[in-house]
Formats: sequence, structure tokens, C-alpha cells
Amino acid sequence: MAALAGGAMNSIAGGGSFLTFPALIFVGVGPIVANATNNGAMWIGTIGSVRGYREEIAAHRHLLGPLALVSAVGAFFGAMLLLATPPALFLRLIPWLMLFATATFAVSPWLSRNAPAVARHSAWQFALQFFIAIYGGYFGAGMGILMLAVLAFSGLPSLNAANGIKNFLGAVINGVALVPFLFAHVVDFRIGIPLALAALAGGYFGARIARRIPPAIGRVIVIAIGATISAVFLRHYG
Repeated sequence: MAALAGGAMNSIAGGGSFLTFPALIFVGVGPIVANATNNGAMWIGTIGSVRGYREEIAAHRHLLGPLALVSAVGAFFGAMLLLATPPALFLRLIPWLMLFATATFAVSPWLSRNAPAVARHSAWQFALQFFIAIYGGYFGAGMGILMLAVLAFSGLPSLNAANGIKNFLGAVINGVALVPFLFAHVVDFRIGIPLALAALAGGYFGARIARRIPPAIGRVIVIAIGATISAVFLRHYG
């Protein structure tokens, strides 16, 4: 159930790992193995989300190539960083990063009034996407909120369009990060495979449902998820 709900949450905004990662810890999986296994499962889940937003992704495919390249490089560095360093210090930064991203997304309709008429990414957005991808490869919970905050300034016509691109980039980030984890033998396939199948179903059906939600309600859901994620991390790591 945690993976099913997590896949649906990731398709809408992000934060699904806040359900699946603790579930793995609860059943006795070590933190590094839990993180790597969760990454693999959420990668499969985001493939379902990409399929669910296929119309929006196709409409803005001109943005995908450069963003995917930046995301892939950042994700690889993030995964290698996880394998080389303890996560304690980085975890303490997450709630403040999430609070900033959620607040930015909340006020983005006012800040992005001068967004380009044709959807495009600026240099500063590529730079931020690179660091988001590093975070995604390292831990990743809530990276969808961060990407939505950056995409809010790209001139995209709707939250659904931003969600589609966000899910595509999430699939790239999780997929690239999975490669070092596999070589390091820190993925538990016994747990990861059923987790991935549930996340796949949740990601697809969550995306199809989210496309029918009015944009104003979708924005409230994203902000609520971001605020909840921030509160959870502030309590445990702040």
C-alpha cells in the first residue's frame, strides 16, 4: 500500500518516498540499502507516471533533451555521493530546502507573470536542475516539489504540463542513480520488485487522475504535500 500511494504521490507532486522509505526502514532494511532499493522502485513508478502524462510530455518535448542531460549528470554525482558519505549532514539541510521550494511554488503565479510566452528554460533553471538532480541521486524525497518550483518559471501552460516534464526528469534521475547502486550491490531485489510493481500502478493511475483535477486544487495539493514533507523533516532532522 505504501508503494501504491507513493507512486501516486510522485505523479502528482512528489514526496512518495516519505511513505516508502520509512516503510523499508520499519521492516529492518538498512538505510543505504533502503534508499537504493526505494530509488529503483520509484524509478519504475515514475515510468508509469510518464505514461500517464504522455500528452503533456509530447507537447513540450523540445525542453526534454537538455534538461535530461543535466539531470543525468547530476543524478550520477548524487548517487556516488551517497555511496561515499554518511547522509546525516545532508538530511539536516532537506527541510529548509523543501520549505524554500514549497514557498517558491506557492508564490510562483505572481513571480512568474513575466514568464516567456513559449515554454523554455533559462540558464539559472538549468543550474538549479543540476543541483536538484544531485539531491535526487543522493536521497530524492520531495525532489518533485523542487522541480515544480523551477518549472513554474518556464512559461508552461498548466500544472499538468509541469507535472509531465517533472515526472520525465524524475525517471531520468532515478534511472541514472540506480546504475551505481546496482554496481555497489546495495539494491534488495526481494523487496524492490514488489515495491516497484505497486509504485508503477500508483504512478500511472495517479497521473491519469491528476490530469482531471482543476489546476487550483492541484496547486493546493502540491503545497500541502510540500508543507507536510517539510514539517516531517524539521521534526526529525531540523
